[in-house]
Parts: sequence; structure tokens; C-alpha cells
Amino acid sequence: MYSKLFLFLSLFFTTQILCAQITKADGSTILTYDVDQQVTRLMEAAGVTGLSVGIINDNQPVYMMTYSYKNKALNQLGDNSTSFYAASLAKSLFAYLVMKMVDEKTIDLDKPLYTYLPKPLPEYDNYKDLAGDERWKLLTARHCLDHTTGFPNWRELNPKNNKKLEFFFTPGKQYAYSGEGIHLLQLVVEAISGKPLEQLAHEKVFLPLGMTRTSFVWQESFNDNVAYGHTVDEVPLDLIKRAEANAAGSMQTTIVDYTLFMSALMQGKGISPESKKEMLKPQIEIRSKYQFPTLSDELTVENRTIGLSYGLGWGLFKIPNGTAFFKEGHSDGWQHYVLCLPEQKIALLVMSNSSNAESIFKELFEKVAGVTIPWKWERFTPYKNTVKVPESVLATLAGDYQGEFKATVSIDNMGQLKVESKEARLPKSTLFPSSMETFFLKSAPVDMTFVKNTGGTVHKLIVRAEGQTFELVKK
Repeated sequence: MYSKLFLFLSLFFTTQILCAQITKADGSTILTYDVDQQVTRLMEAAGVTGLSVGIINDNQPVYMMTYSYKNKALNQLGDNSTSFYAASLAKSLFAYLVMKMVDEKTIDLDKPLYTYLPKPLPEYDNYKDLAGDERWKLLTARHCLDHTTGFPNWRELNPKNNKKLEFFFTPGKQYAYSGEGIHLLQLVVEAISGKPLEQLAHEKVFLPLGMTRTSFVWQESFNDNVAYGHTVDEVPLDLIKRAEANAAGSMQTTIVDYTLFMSALMQGKGISPESKKEMLKPQIEIRSKYQFPTLSDELTVENRTIGLSYGLGWGLFKIPNGTAFFKEGHSDGWQHYVLCLPEQKIALLVMSNSSNAESIFKELFEKVAGVTIPWKWERFTPYKNTVKVPESVLATLAGDYQGEFKATVSIDNMGQLKVESKEARLPKSTLFPSSMETFFLKSAPVDMTFVKNTGGTVHKLIVRAEGQTFELVKK
């Protein structure tokens, strides 16, 4: 009796969840069942190892789901409590924390940062490179949050290849995404509060919003349920347990916790209406053709058409019936995107532990949210469709190919075609079939076509990479 009742109720509530409606940007709706179908279809097509989705309607969480693996090698499935490395999603949460401090009048967005510090900025070991350039006295919290400091993203990525922190333009002049700017603001925030970032975030954000599995430093409680990043070939990467808080990208979180944060922000919880408005107001026009390289400044018609700009911790653009704000997170094995439509009170959050996830973001956000994100600016290359090639056919392709360089094609124990070339500096990588003869790499813009002779035997490999074509003969 009880077991039948339990089964009936389980089926009833599962059906209710699957049949729930999600509102899109234009007011139309999509069933959660269809969301599930779209996500799983795209993941399979693009080889996305694991992915979590959070959806907000009327500023409230209405759907959260985690798909597939947290560790594919161990056949471990993820769930909504699985800890994900948040990458740069941390920056937007830090911006919210700073705006709370603005409300408390402990920091001013436009007051020079050095005035909050006990000694001149170049006297700190991390900022000694700035000695001799007085522009450090101009830096403000606003410059850090809207990415107009003039710094490179990270000093290790300095285009001069000198690994130094330096100004490439006067603060406030143009947009150039910079983790260094966020990290500098962290130093100031900690100096003002007298508390480390982790403690401050716990007191002002995590605890008030019920984010029980979020932290800027690794917690032992994450060990029981944690996702591993995966390469484009779906190989798990080493787990990094960050012991030092970095506002620009050391945070661990879950789909539940970050969706709660987004819901709170959209409702204006914890910050004043003035601070919310300032955060989500265009501060600087984005002129670069692409987000990276971050220091480029070449205004595009496409950017201006959608009003692409940056607020305080968030990117902004126009949609046909309103505005949108967004933030991405990207690192080896991790690709995330959050899109919010404040007028419609809608948000879609996607977090993935796969290096293939960005290839489905354009289509996923169009299907589920009804919005085209600035995917070209983000350099999100849509996935290529693949076909099924029998292993008997793959076997005919294996072998050594010689020409301008040597390449070895083989089949691994999972039945996947692999290619490697020491001379071309190509490690063993999976070849994905777009037809029975043509394959491509996901790790690089490379296509390869196997050519048969008149007798039907594969005797040649044509490699196309970066506008060049190479012909290799099978040995």
C-alpha cells in the first residue's frame, strides 16, 4: 500500500517538474522537459562531459539540474551539490561584496585606492613594478570593477613577454579585462576591513544568502562531492585545491549556491537600489573585436549595434526588448556563463566542467532563454556535428604518415581515433569525424582528410591548419 502510494507520488511530482513552464525573453515558454532534451542533445553532440543549469523566473529559482559526469574516468555522476570551480564567476560576486561596502560607506568607488593603504602601492612586493609610473595614484575601485585599470589580464600574459605589471593606458581610458585589477581591489578591501577576503565574503555574502557550499578557499567538505575539469578529449584534469583566496578566481561553488546569489542580486537583496543600478549601468563602451587579447581597442559595428559595454563586475548588452547583463568563467576544463534579463526577471546560469561547453552556449541560450549572447566577441566557436564511423573503417586509417612532418594515427582502447606528431608539437589528441573521410580536432583549428587511391586503400592524409595545407603520405 505505502510503496504503491510512494511510487504514485514520485511519478506525479516528477511529471509536474518535467511539465513546468519556463518563460523566455520574448514571453514565450518552454517546458522543463524540453530544456532537459535540449541540454542532453547538445552535450552529446559536442562531447560536454558535465554541466549544471540554473534557471530563474520572476527573480526566483525555478529549475536546477546537473547532467552527466563529475569525473568521467571514474564513472562518477554529478548532482546539484557537486562543487565546481567557479573561475571568473568569482569576480561578479566580489563586485557585489564591494557594492555592499559602498552602501556602508567604507569605500568610495572614485576615491584613489592608495589613500586606503598604509603605504604607497609600489612599496608592496606585488606592485613594485609600478614604481616610476605615477598613474598608480589614479586607480579607483571603479577602474578595477569595470576593467579600465590599464593592466593586462595577468602580468604573466603581458604582451611584451616580460611578465611585469605595467600600465598600457591611463586608468579609465578604455576597457581591457584584467584579473590584476580585481586582485588589487582585494588588497584594498582587506586593508579597509582588517579581514581576509574569505571571512568577509562569508559574513557579508555566503551566510546571509544561504550559500553553504561556496568558498574562496578549499574546504574539506568539498572532498566528498567535487567535479574535476575535463579536456576536449574528456580526460579529467588534476584537482586544484586553492588555499589562498583570490577575488579574481579562486572560488568553489555549486549550481544551487550561485543560482541563489543571482536570485538575490536580481531582487536587490543586500544592496541598495542605488548600488544595484550603478553596478548594472554601462560604465565603459567595449571597443575590442574580441574579449581577448584584452588590450585591443578596435570598435566594431556589431559591438555598437548591441551596445556592448561593461558595468561594475558585469558585461552588458541590449536585446530587442530590454537589456541583459552577463558574466563568463573560463579556465582549463571549466567553462561557465550566466545571463540575466532584469526587465523580464529572467536568468539562465550554465556551469560546466568541460572544455567543450562553450561550443554549445550560443545554441543553448537561444533555445532556452531566447537570447543571442555576444558569442563572437567571446570567441565561442559553435560545435561541429559528428558522424558515427565503424571501427572497421577507423582501422583502415591507422598508420604512420610522412611529409613535411610525420604524424601517427592510431585507435585507443575506447575505439577513438587518435593523432600525434612530435614534429608538429601535437600531443596525442582525439580526431572527431565530420564525415567518413574528414576529421577535426577540438583542441586546435585543424581538419584532416584521409584520401583513398583507385584501389580503395587509404594512402594519403591532407592536413589543413591556420590557412595552410599539408600533404602526408601513408608509409
